[in-house]
Amino acid sequence: MTLEIWLLYIGTILLFMSTPGPSHLLMISVSMSNGFKRSLATAAGDLAANAIQIALAGFGLAAIVMSSRYGFAVVKWLGVAYLAWIGIKTIIASFNGQNRASAIPQASLSSLWLRGFITSAANPKAVVFFAALFPQFIDSQQPLLTQILILGSTYIVVDGMFLATYGKGASWIAQKISEHSKNWIERVSGFGLVVTAILLGLRSNSQE
Repeated sequence: MTLEIWLLYIGTILLFMSTPGPSHLLMISVSMSNGFKRSLATAAGDLAANAIQIALAGFGLAAIVMSSRYGFAVVKWLGVAYLAWIGIKTIIASFNGQNRASAIPQASLSSLWLRGFITSAANPKAVVFFAALFPQFIDSQQPLLTQILILGSTYIVVDGMFLATYGKGASWIAQKISEHSKNWIERVSGFGLVVTAILLGLRSNSQE
């Protein structure tokens, strides 16, 4: 793979990420309610799911995912339901006390990781996306595995940078808000989770 092809690939994925997707909205929501450092667990979960999807695409299993429509639907809608439930639970909890500390305990790191993982895993057609994207930048005369590793790792790094940027910005905004308004942060965070679930559901419907 030449440097020119690699740079063209980076430009392509930057265009794809130019508008926030469900994973980015989730990162904003989690960072506002749990802080930037803890939100990195969510980013790690999201990128872990991406890595699995990239591996599946690289080994040519996209057709298997697409052929199992029932299994695809189950994974997809379980993820949507999980995120919606977490969002609604967060909104309700924000009304159960006068201050943020007593009303809403911070989520565990494993729970934050799971939110990120499920958000990406709820869109199994990402495997098809990678399977369609990668061949456009692969030289059939060069080792396939090496090129897939380069393309996959580049995507994860760029996506990780976007997630970190969104998360850091959301955390900075949350820190500037007065303590009296912290419960509103939780409500916005919960609403963001619900919106993320809705976007996943709408995206799923449009792809069926």
